[in-house]
Amino acid sequence: MAKVELKNISKVYEGNVRAVDDANIVVEDKEFVVFVGPSGCGKSTTLRMVAGLEDITEGELHIDGELMNDVPPKDRNIAMVFQNYALYPHMSVYENMAFGLRIKKVPKDEIDKRVKDAAKILDIEKFLDRKPKALSGGQRQRVAVGRAIVRNPKVFLFDEPLSNLDAKLRVQMRAEISSLHHRLDATMIYVTHDQVEAMTMANKIVVMKDGKVQQIGSPMNLYNYPVNKFVAGFIGSPPMNFLTVKVLDKGGSVVLDEGSFEMKPLPQHAEYIRNYVGKEIFFGIRPEDMTYVETPASENNIALKVTVVEPLGSDIHLWLTTAGSTAQQMVARTEPHYIFKVGDTANFTPRLEKARYFDKETELSILAKLDAEAVKG
Repeated sequence: MAKVELKNISKVYEGNVRAVDDANIVVEDKEFVVFVGPSGCGKSTTLRMVAGLEDITEGELHIDGELMNDVPPKDRNIAMVFQNYALYPHMSVYENMAFGLRIKKVPKDEIDKRVKDAAKILDIEKFLDRKPKALSGGQRQRVAVGRAIVRNPKVFLFDEPLSNLDAKLRVQMRAEISSLHHRLDATMIYVTHDQVEAMTMANKIVVMKDGKVQQIGSPMNLYNYPVNKFVAGFIGSPPMNFLTVKVLDKGGSVVLDEGSFEMKPLPQHAEYIRNYVGKEIFFGIRPEDMTYVETPASENNIALKVTVVEPLGSDIHLWLTTAGSTAQQMVARTEPHYIFKVGDTANFTPRLEKARYFDKETELSILAKLDAEAVKG
């Protein structure tokens, strides 16, 4: 397997449209890295540049230490699994998996061994004689993965491979691809717009927006220490709540004023927030970090109006609004034994040790220095 390095990679289309702008990404040997972001963020274009299906406008791509910018796709020793499976409809499963090896003139007995070994790993041995049209979506995806496995590539590339599957099958295939990564001990790069896939599968996540890399890190580091408001809102389901609050100084203490309630941030956070006294900032808190209290707390209590109740069995998602003249929306996750009705007033206390704060103009994390120390330590 191999290390993949993208150094100052950019893709510029006609009209100076920068689909990818100055991306610096390192995928270590045997690592599972997920590129994630909304549609049009440049993640698939970045993957296609690694594959050689898109020319690189600027920068350098190295695979296993070798410069790959002008190397044809067939000579990069990579294998790609596409969203639409890309199987030959007139060929059997066996023939689809063997086709690339036959083009390379691999000996017949070696082809047979590789195809049957891959089919065993993916539990598709009984489908080898079938045509793709006789298979379900999940089975076709296994065939597409098997076609990649038989090539013994240095790097596996996955471009939204599960987006055509139903929700239950997506969860199953997600687990199977993760298991496959451990069994093959392979270098894998995986593109998705689904942050749940990214969180559950990746060793490392690359978050992209508008062609730019926003943050790179482990799933939990991105979840707990987002560098900006976009990453904070994109990673996590339901997403992080954001409230516009004004920073005040009351008797030497930093206070966050929403209009309908006030909060005092933790001292270690207040040290950084104090620079914003007199200004508005974004206060971020995740739904699971909103603690429901049956009796209003004396400090840092937020009284919210229930607008939607979503019972999920294991928990309840409550859609809420603040009581101020400019109502702001929030979501809270509570335990299922609580009973709420639309129109109720529910009291919550945020776990302020989990709170995030963002500059209203730049949307960068106000706690960036503190978070960097936490990630390092």
